[in-house]
Amino acid sequence: MRKRARVIYNPTSGRELLKQKLVDILNIFEQAGYETSAYATTAAKDSAKNEARRAAEDGFELVVAAGGDGTINEVVNGIAPLKKRPKMAIIPAGTTNDYARALHIPREDPVDAAKVVLKKQTIRMDIGRAGDNYFINIAAGGLLTELTYDVPSDLKTFFGYLAYLVRGAELLPRIKPIQMDLKYDNEEFKGKASMFFLALTNSVGGFEQIVPDASLDDGKFTLIIVKTSNLVEILHLASKVLNGGRHVDDPRIVYKKVRKVTAKPVHDRMQINLDGEYGGDAPMTFVDLKQHIEFFANTDEIPDDAYSEETNEMRRVEKNFVKGVDKLPDKE
Repeated sequence: MRKRARVIYNPTSGRELLKQKLVDILNIFEQAGYETSAYATTAAKDSAKNEARRAAEDGFELVVAAGGDGTINEVVNGIAPLKKRPKMAIIPAGTTNDYARALHIPREDPVDAAKVVLKKQTIRMDIGRAGDNYFINIAAGGLLTELTYDVPSDLKTFFGYLAYLVRGAELLPRIKPIQMDLKYDNEEFKGKASMFFLALTNSVGGFEQIVPDASLDDGKFTLIIVKTSNLVEILHLASKVLNGGRHVDDPRIVYKKVRKVTAKPVHDRMQINLDGEYGGDAPMTFVDLKQHIEFFANTDEIPDDAYSEETNEMRRVEKNFVKGVDKLPDKE
C-alpha cells in the first residue's frame, strides 16, 4: 500500500506564495513516494491542529506543515499527544522561520524546501510540553516577554523587539523584575528576574548565538534566567550574545541544561509565552520530550553543535547593533 502525505498549509503565508506553488509542492512529495493531498487552514481556532490529528489518526505516514512557526506549532500540537505519530516535514513561509533555520530547510523558495524530503534525511527532534500544550522552539515567562504581545508582528525578532523597546519609551516603566520560583532538575532559583526562557533549538528570534551550544535531540532544554531588569544592562547582555555567546558566563544570567522546569509566580501574575504566543499562566511545568517527533531535515548541513551559518544581512544587523550598544553608558 502506498504511503500517504497530508500538506497542511496556511494560504495567507508568504504573500500567498504557498498557494501559487502548491501543485509543484505536491509533485515533490509524489516523487518521494507519497500519495499526497492538501488542506488549507482556515480562521477557525485550531484549524491546523485538528487536521494534523485527524490525518495522524487516519494513518497518514507524513504530515507537512507549510507556513510560519505558528503553523508548525499547531501541527505539532495535533500529533504530539498521540502514541503513534507520523513523520513531519516543514515548508517555511513566515517572518522568522526559526525552526526551518535550525533544521537547515531552505527559507526563500517553498519548492526548494519541499525537495528536502527527496534526500531522505531525518532527525528525531525534542519537543517541549507545557501543561497540556506543546512547543517546538521556546517557552518564556516574565514581564519582559509579556511585552511582546504589544509588539507588531514584523518586530518580533529578538533584536527587533529590543529596538522597539528603546523607541517606545512608554513601555520602559513596565520593564521590572518579578519574584519567581523556578525549580529545575535538582536545583532552584528563588528571586527577582525580568524573564526566563527555555530553548529547544539554537535559533531564537532569527539569531543563533543566544544558545550557542544547543542540541536538537539530547532531551534537555537550555534554561536562561535574566536577573536584571535594567534596559541598558539587557542591551549589553544582547551585545555579549553577538560577541561569541559570552553572555552564558555573565553573573546577571543563569544558564543551565535541564530536563524539567516548574515555574511559579510568588506575588505577581506570570503569563507564559509558547513559541511567541500566549500559552496560559504559571504555575506551569515544562518537560523536554526527547526525540519525540521525526522531522525531515538537511542533516548533512547541521553541524555537530547545531550552530548554523549566518547570512551577510544578519551579520550586518548584528554588527550595527553591537556598535550602538557600545556607545551606551554602563547604567541608565
